[in-house]
Amino acid sequence: MTTDPLLLMGEVDAATSRLLRTAASFDTADLAAASLLPGWTRGHVLAHVARNADGFVNLLTAARTGAALPMYASLDARTADIEAGSSRPPAAHLDDLRRTADLFSEAVAAMPADAWAATVQARKGPWPAALLVWGRLREIEVHHLDLAADYRAADWSETFAHRLLREAASHHGMGPTPPSMVLRLDGSDHEVVIGERVNAPIVAGPAPDLAAWLIGRANGAPLSVTPDGPLPTPPEWI
Repeated sequence: MTTDPLLLMGEVDAATSRLLRTAASFDTADLAAASLLPGWTRGHVLAHVARNADGFVNLLTAARTGAALPMYASLDARTADIEAGSSRPPAAHLDDLRRTADLFSEAVAAMPADAWAATVQARKGPWPAALLVWGRLREIEVHHLDLAADYRAADWSETFAHRLLREAASHHGMGPTPPSMVLRLDGSDHEVVIGERVNAPIVAGPAPDLAAWLIGRANGAPLSVTPDGPLPTPPEWI
């Protein structure tokens, strides 16, 4: 998948359209149903996706203007905003998702070329502005899964799944106690190694299923392990 933020906007727009179609299918009872995230309803997930767009607009503005603008006013404010928006009626969720998606697109379009070289202060620390569009795409695609609706990792593009898989593997590999495993993609000789290769189990399967399992969004049922045994337990993902 390209790292060019402007080229990635086509993927963001397509992912947003898919998410909006799913959100448009929800009635009030659907929104109150549990998501895949502990303690969050589907309404919480949709409110988070909208507020995340606001946060990314802040970061794009910081990159463009040089202002010390954080992603969120505070973690408490972020939590309160998500909670406050979670129980809105379906039409209000849709309006908010569309409005904030448009604001994100406008903020990307306003970026001069040199602003993409900036570093901004994301929720968990400094982050290259050039990765903000990828970050937004990742949020939309992963949280679409979290809605526990008719959307699966298999619906991700192969390029998105490959990039997410590599990112998650890199994250886990840099942890204090990285698990040792070899991830082998079906239909390919390509492997991703986490930790030590020697005596590490080989976990094989389609890239989307491997990626979803590695970030804790799937139980790994379609995956195989060599030698036979239980799947390793990936560390918590960001």
